[in-house]
Amino acid sequence: MEDEDCPDLVPIGAGGAELADAGPDRKIPVTIITGYLGAGKTTLLNYILTEQHNKRIAVILNEFGEGSALEKSLAISQGGELYEEWLELRNGCLCCSVKDNGVKAIENLMQRRGKFDYILLETTGLADPGAVASMFWVDSELGSDIYLDGIVSVVDAKHGLQHLTEEKPEGLINEASRQVALADLIIINKTDLVSEEELNKVRTSVRSINGLVKILETQRSRVDLSNVLDLHAFDSLSGVSLQKKLEHVKTTHAHLDKAIITVTFEVPGNIKEENLNLFIQNLLWEKNVKDKTGCTMDVIRLKGLVSIQGKSHQVIVQGVHELYDLEETSVAWKEDEKRTNRLVLIGRNLDKEIIKEVFIATVREERGNS
Repeated sequence: MEDEDCPDLVPIGAGGAELADAGPDRKIPVTIITGYLGAGKTTLLNYILTEQHNKRIAVILNEFGEGSALEKSLAISQGGELYEEWLELRNGCLCCSVKDNGVKAIENLMQRRGKFDYILLETTGLADPGAVASMFWVDSELGSDIYLDGIVSVVDAKHGLQHLTEEKPEGLINEASRQVALADLIIINKTDLVSEEELNKVRTSVRSINGLVKILETQRSRVDLSNVLDLHAFDSLSGVSLQKKLEHVKTTHAHLDKAIITVTFEVPGNIKEENLNLFIQNLLWEKNVKDKTGCTMDVIRLKGLVSIQGKSHQVIVQGVHELYDLEETSVAWKEDEKRTNRLVLIGRNLDKEIIKEVFIATVREERGNS
């Protein structure tokens, strides 16, 4: 393709009519697709790139993935530098392949606004999706054009359990477990290759790591895209659905020593924002909250709804590794409603009672003018 401009998309029937609001000022959602090698991530992306689904999606394939020959032909190296060529596909999607974290490709892509409504970014099989997610979450320049919509993790029903339970050297987190811990949606793929009993073990293992995640089960990575897109996992729009979800989350029990688990607790009342910040910073930044054996509690994902003094609406708390954010939701506290704070933490060495005690002690503490 000689010229760098992307050709206009070929209209597919009446597809895209529903996207009349896709004006130049509309922010574009970015979905991160992660999954252990062989789980079916590439199959999922190829399905999205070839199926007639009437959605205009820009897909960024990662060159370090297990990639097919098709993918390899998408990146053209010129004079040692990677030149990303956006290919237009028959079903109205755009596609390019990269050798880095994809930020450059997205900046490049934003020059073609109006040709797509969603961005999917594939990470490598061993990548920590949290590091990738945090780039889009906090990059203010990118953030004016895009927003992080959610993290989707593909798990192999046949080999997933083996990956999730693999013991790593002391101090290291198993990559497959980390991907599950950070996910907002899990796709358990290849369910046709296992018995119901085996599938149940995979479900239980996934749920023990991440008690908050939504699970889809598929064969050959074929999913209804409306379940994968528009997750709103990182913005205040998720306030209403999060409220319902949090009510059903249970603290989980580790299947292995040092495994990742989900803990959840609720504390009634109003809290001061500065005290909440202090609690989160002690936990995520200072890492000075320890379990009974003296091990540091390692929080990978934090989510919650809290009641902040002086705010009439519920506030959503989001955290990935050391990054966190508080944002007021559209859900107002009702006059007669009991105000409460509910947090869900996913990580290692987590002790629900200790975290709850530290939270209560921190948020109840009266601070001076400091």
